[in-house]
Amino acid sequence: MTCASCVSHIEKSLQKEAGILSVLVALMAGKAEVKYNPEVIQPLEIAQLIQDMGFEATVMEDYTGSDGDLELIITGMTCASCVHNIESRLTRTNGITYASVALATSKAHVKFDPEIIGPRDIVRIIEEIGFHASPAQRNSGAHHLDHKVEIKQWRKSFLCSLVFGIPVMGLMIYMLVPSHEPHEAMVLDRNIIPGLSILNLIFFILCTFVQLLGGWYFYVQAYRSLKHGTANMDVLIVLATTIAYTYSFVILVVAVAEKAERSPVTFFDTPPMLFVFIALGRWLEHVAKSKTSEALARLMSLQATEAIVVTLGEDNLIVREEQVPMELVQRGDVIKVVPGGKFPVDGKILEGNTMVDESLITGEAMPVTKKPGSIVIAGSINAHGSVLVNATHVGNDTTLAQIVKLVEEAQMSKAPIQQLADRFSGYFVPFIIIISTLTLVVWIIIGFIDFGVVQKYFPTHSKHISQAEVIIRFAFQTSITVLCIACPCSLGLATPTAVMVGTGVAAQNGILIKGGKPLEMAHKIKTVMFDKTGTITHGVPKVMRVLLLVDVAMMPLRKVLAVVGTAEASSEHPLGVAITKYCKEELGTDSLGYCTDFQAVPGCGIGCKVSSVEGLLAHSESQQSKQAAPPSRAGSAPEEIDVTPQTFSVLIGNREWMRRNGLTISSDVSDAMANHELKGQTAVLVAVDGVLCAMIAIADAVKQEAALAVHTLKSMGVDVVLITGDNRKTARAIATQVGINKVFAEVLPSHKVAKVQELQNEGKKVAMVGDGINDSPALAQADVGIAIGTGTDVAIEAADVVLIRNDLLDVVASIHLSKRTVWRIHLNLVLALIYNLIGIPIAAGVFMPIGIVLQPWMGSAAMAASSVSVVLSSLQLKCYKKPDLERYEAQAQGRMKPLTASQVSVYIGMDDRRRDSPRATPWDQVSFISQVSLSSLKSDKLSRHSAAADDGGDKWSLLLNDRDEEQCI
Repeated sequence: MTCASCVSHIEKSLQKEAGILSVLVALMAGKAEVKYNPEVIQPLEIAQLIQDMGFEATVMEDYTGSDGDLELIITGMTCASCVHNIESRLTRTNGITYASVALATSKAHVKFDPEIIGPRDIVRIIEEIGFHASPAQRNSGAHHLDHKVEIKQWRKSFLCSLVFGIPVMGLMIYMLVPSHEPHEAMVLDRNIIPGLSILNLIFFILCTFVQLLGGWYFYVQAYRSLKHGTANMDVLIVLATTIAYTYSFVILVVAVAEKAERSPVTFFDTPPMLFVFIALGRWLEHVAKSKTSEALARLMSLQATEAIVVTLGEDNLIVREEQVPMELVQRGDVIKVVPGGKFPVDGKILEGNTMVDESLITGEAMPVTKKPGSIVIAGSINAHGSVLVNATHVGNDTTLAQIVKLVEEAQMSKAPIQQLADRFSGYFVPFIIIISTLTLVVWIIIGFIDFGVVQKYFPTHSKHISQAEVIIRFAFQTSITVLCIACPCSLGLATPTAVMVGTGVAAQNGILIKGGKPLEMAHKIKTVMFDKTGTITHGVPKVMRVLLLVDVAMMPLRKVLAVVGTAEASSEHPLGVAITKYCKEELGTDSLGYCTDFQAVPGCGIGCKVSSVEGLLAHSESQQSKQAAPPSRAGSAPEEIDVTPQTFSVLIGNREWMRRNGLTISSDVSDAMANHELKGQTAVLVAVDGVLCAMIAIADAVKQEAALAVHTLKSMGVDVVLITGDNRKTARAIATQVGINKVFAEVLPSHKVAKVQELQNEGKKVAMVGDGINDSPALAQADVGIAIGTGTDVAIEAADVVLIRNDLLDVVASIHLSKRTVWRIHLNLVLALIYNLIGIPIAAGVFMPIGIVLQPWMGSAAMAASSVSVVLSSLQLKCYKKPDLERYEAQAQGRMKPLTASQVSVYIGMDDRRRDSPRATPWDQVSFISQVSLSSLKSDKLSRHSAAADDGGDKWSLLLNDRDEEQCI
């Protein structure tokens, strides 16, 4: 494919075929996505249809084994009995659901459950029968990225055309250079026979060879295009060369027949020069195109082809190492990665410490430290020592494969502005043919009406040429030049080249943009809505403060932590997990006491019995005393620590939970809790054996760059809104920290969608930034949905943009890159339109009165230059550098000011009435707990917990008494 006309040709032709439902062809990616009815037509038949149109097409296959689909090459089969043996043996194997073996192609297609059996196991089964099996080579279409085939083809065409073009160019220059000897200057103009000069004979021979040798490709392509009722660029080229050759041949024959005194002026020089410039232009065009896909090609090059699979024996000692093709690597394999090697899979480090370069995947410039238990990403580079990795995701399931897939899909899609250009290109060639015909007719009429116009401005007029010949020659010259100079390619390349470079550059900077539409839409964004938990905040709660409410002698702080940590260890609530983690860190231990009679009351808290914490405390205190106390005197006995077994009755929860259990909360304690709640923190109380002994404040910390990202968006003229399911106090507190003036709190997932629609109905373009399952409907509804890369799969699937690095400044960068890309697209389109709007009138002779007249070969040179210039313009996007943190901070220096509570407008649910900032009173009216605020912890149980919360709407809400509002554990 060379231009948008080719794309339109394929799409329209395929859509006419029975069984084909939809067609999407991507010029730059060299791919077509076809939806079809398998009962009517098959992929190989579709590929054949495309080949009949004059293009090369093969069916893409992707049997990698990671998703339970594997294609193998089997050697050693001789008859149908071999096929039967293999199929029957495979189908009897547990975990294999389908097996089909083809003797003619020596291929086997196997479907299996990757949780039960892996591709290497399947290969081993086939080899046990006595055959050899290996993964089939995949045709992923990656070879189109470097355009090597096209570059080689057009380089060869250019060099071949030069064989005829150089002599023609030399003759043209010879004729233009004046000679000192008048009679010698016209040697080539001398006639061999009457009407046929030496010059015309040479031109005729060269042009005939060019038409036969170089023109056949264009003639075949033009025929196939016209056969299917469309017209592409090749039709214009064929028309121009055919008209030039036919006209020249006819007038030459007439001159010889009439035994003319002088040989006529012909256009035999046009086809050779036209083919030279077209071949040169397309060669350079494909070289430039190959540069547009470098980012995707670089990502694909990160994919390893082999892995070292090791077998571990006792004490994790390596028993065996084996080089295995990536197609046969299975989940659960232990992979050895040597220094400087690529990590072939996603996994966890089992053994070894190293530094890993993830820059080409996440955009993070600095190497990242990895130790046992750390997550590694396929395609990252192991900088130091050898490590052993447990494969958790292989093949198409790896992060790198998903990134490559997203970028490929993005480059397959079409921006809205591109669809308009493609539609226009479909009518461009017929329009140019009409213009060329009109140019021919109009100049013939003008010439015969007023020959003086042509005589005055036509620079090649000679007294030896008849008036009619001058008129006809000039009319044909302008008509042919119009065909040569017109270029639909530049219009067709303007958008896809910029989109391909833009999405590739974004991927290199850790931003995955899923296609041309979000890339084009992002620069129009006027409102950005941020989810709170996991987006503005880290999504992981942390203990901010522990306030002891009793005398230390009665209940030491370490004993409180031991009791509370043990109690919360049985809780699945995220806040309980945070408390347990904090207690373990403070006590310096991974083991706690025992918990019995555990009960959790939703919306209130927990109650249980805790025992066996004395030994833990004794061990902890003895370790501290050894580090802090001076060495004891000889013979002195160490201080004895009381380790008498005790059982504690523990209550942890909110005010209502304490009151239900008969405990009184003093005003000082209530005020302290209210102060923390005004800061967006959750305050819970701890009672041990019926005595309030501590208050714990927990918060989900705001990301460091959140305030800077909000400020930068505001400085760009973008409205920023916070929308969350959390209670109004927490939402207001977070908003004041990051500088957001408008907040929607206690919002259900369906309400988030409604809020997005509400803003869209006001004519605003809205971007939604989120990470949770509850955000996915709003992400899908927004004009641009932006998902945090560490969020849920559902959110990432629903979003248009994915931030791999979990950096909110990348929201700014995605809008900034969108503006740059769209500006480049508009520039490309303007250049292409101006070129055609000015070039075609010049070629038609409109500007002849001011002395501008083009020869056909000049038009072909300009046409070739226009396509190359558009691609080179798009390549300028590769120079884009994402602004770094220092630049954002420098721009915001002295301008960022924290907001006060009164500057933040808070709206509850779908209510658009502003709720004024509450006074710091000890009691509030109604209690709502956070709906989904802490759902992004890395736990399967917590993920299901969060999903249930989303489905249930406000099921987590609990009406307490008239004066209480807080979160529960």
